[in-house]
Amino acid sequence: MRYSDSLMNRAGLLLLFGAVLVVAAPPGATTLTNKRLKFRVSAGHTATLRRGDVEAVIVDNEAFGPDHKQGYNGVASLKHKRRGGNVFVPSYAGLNFELIFDGSHAPRDVMFEPRRAPMELRILGKNSVELYQAPTPNWKLESATRFELERGGVIHMTFECIPRAQVFKNGWIGLFWASYIDKPGVGTIHFMGRERGSRGERWVEAASPSHGVQSTHVPAGDTRRFERAPNFPPHWMAFSFSNYEYTQPFYFGFSRGLGLLMEFRQQDRIWFTQSPSGGGKGNPAWDFQYHIPDYKTGVPYGFEMRLAHAPFDGQEKMKKLHEKLAKRWRQ
Repeated sequence: MRYSDSLMNRAGLLLLFGAVLVVAAPPGATTLTNKRLKFRVSAGHTATLRRGDVEAVIVDNEAFGPDHKQGYNGVASLKHKRRGGNVFVPSYAGLNFELIFDGSHAPRDVMFEPRRAPMELRILGKNSVELYQAPTPNWKLESATRFELERGGVIHMTFECIPRAQVFKNGWIGLFWASYIDKPGVGTIHFMGRERGSRGERWVEAASPSHGVQSTHVPAGDTRRFERAPNFPPHWMAFSFSNYEYTQPFYFGFSRGLGLLMEFRQQDRIWFTQSPSGGGKGNPAWDFQYHIPDYKTGVPYGFEMRLAHAPFDGQEKMKKLHEKLAKRWRQ
């Protein structure tokens, strides 16, 4: 089952925040909420998926090979036949589940708990794997992230989590994913949007002038406010807002002749975030955030996104790719 399945076909809880329904019922997309899914636990720390022109290596948060460092999970390597090399920094990863936070001044090691708590790599099928993380030591958040390599070499990522304890001090949960891009040349991202508070839409080419400055772009009409400690934290980019808001739920950047497009669902109200140097000098980070307001313990939450690595022929080509991927949410 998928999040886009009819909600009438399953029992569960719907929470209303503003004008948007947040699905809090088990969708059954991962082994976290669907115990009927069959899997085997990998004996190693990586799984390689190949389809069409794309090869993706999924990794837990252990080190492997000569380059990949411990603490980085998700897509360790993403290659396209037109390019050859890895689009991500080899030491790090893309779609890396990076941070859990609640607006309090938690120690750095606590916020970066997804990097440190053990993960289990589960093989579901030829083109589908999952990273399972038991309730983490501090946040007590249990999660599963499914990666499926679909037709056209598109990565479909489904994330599900269950808060197991009432430990988030401000009553909300913040989650953060990072993708460290290997020397793309130009570190800007492109999306359909506008200046905040204005009307209409246009192409926005956004850049953060330095790490943690004007780094986050919210969806148009998102009026949610998340209580947090003063100066939380002063060096970090999660709440350093730009002057822009996006009007369509996708963004892309380009590297060495290919585009990297991230496609989201409108109702998940993902925040786009970027850094010009998150992966080191010349290696930008193209990131995103997911927030759970007024969470309930024992209740599943989650979102879906797709990542496409494809030849770059301009903004309009990427927009058409977005429109093509958006139709898959309705299938």
